[in-house]
Amino acid sequence: MKRILPLAAIGFAVLAALIWLAFGRDEGPEPWLGYVEGEGIEVAAPVSGQLATLNVQRGGQVAAGQALFALNAATTEAELKRLEAQLASAQAQRDDLTKARQRPAELDVARAQQAAARAEVTRTTRDYQRIATLAQRGFATKVQLDAARAAAESARASLSQAQASEASGELPGRADQIAAADAQIAAAQAAIAAQRRRGDEIAPLAPVAGLVEQTYFNPGEWVTANTPVVRLLPPGRIRIRFYAPQAAVSALRPGTKVSVTCDGCGGPVVATVRYVAPQAEFTPPVIYSERARSKLVFLVEAYPDSGIERLRPGLPVEVLPR
Repeated sequence: MKRILPLAAIGFAVLAALIWLAFGRDEGPEPWLGYVEGEGIEVAAPVSGQLATLNVQRGGQVAAGQALFALNAATTEAELKRLEAQLASAQAQRDDLTKARQRPAELDVARAQQAAARAEVTRTTRDYQRIATLAQRGFATKVQLDAARAAAESARASLSQAQASEASGELPGRADQIAAADAQIAAAQAAIAAQRRRGDEIAPLAPVAGLVEQTYFNPGEWVTANTPVVRLLPPGRIRIRFYAPQAAVSALRPGTKVSVTCDGCGGPVVATVRYVAPQAEFTPPVIYSERARSKLVFLVEAYPDSGIERLRPGLPVEVLPR
């Protein structure tokens, strides 16, 4: 009887353990699935051109201000020379407007024409006076008198025209013409500044230090305008993108702390939620889980507080609330 009681106790204990393992085991909350994403910087040129040089390699490190790549500068330099010639022309036109409108030789011609007109005035005036005297005596007709008067008036008009021509030739350009020339100079200078800026943009420098995550072209290939050539990943620009169910998203607000785990990451990484999507979506195909498939979830983004060096872009993670 004494031997039966211990055996019965052991049997009941084993049975209770099996029942607990089968039904009473607490597996804990189901983790939210996601992945690590790097916030890279893509560097492009604003114009199309042939890639002349690629100064970095994928997987390498660059310092801020280091040359990344350069497009062929032949077209850019030719356009710069054209704009500089246009500026020189505008400046020469403006200088010409501030001087006398006629050259010295042209002014000499105008003065000679004025002298000839003055002599013609003297001659026609004397002829008119002579014919007027004869007309008073009855030796000249009214027609002759009128013709002499018209010749004298025409000579005086020619003299006035010659004097006006000389005076206008000595004046500089009008104020509105000078203002228009100044505007052309300003426009040419702005175009040159923009073109020089473009010359810098086709050979960009690294805006920050970081990892060369990707290069998209090789030297000799044609690059269209605004197409990225190099993608940089600055240190610390890592975020966690995960998908939380509707029942849990109400507790996730910017500033909420979560715990992130992954294979090979060591211990959990603490991250802070910064963004919660305003609309729900179905779990994207990137989340390879039978349980999570076809669930309505909200995208959440969190940034690690520390342990960034343990997280690699593309690494799948599991997230739990803290």
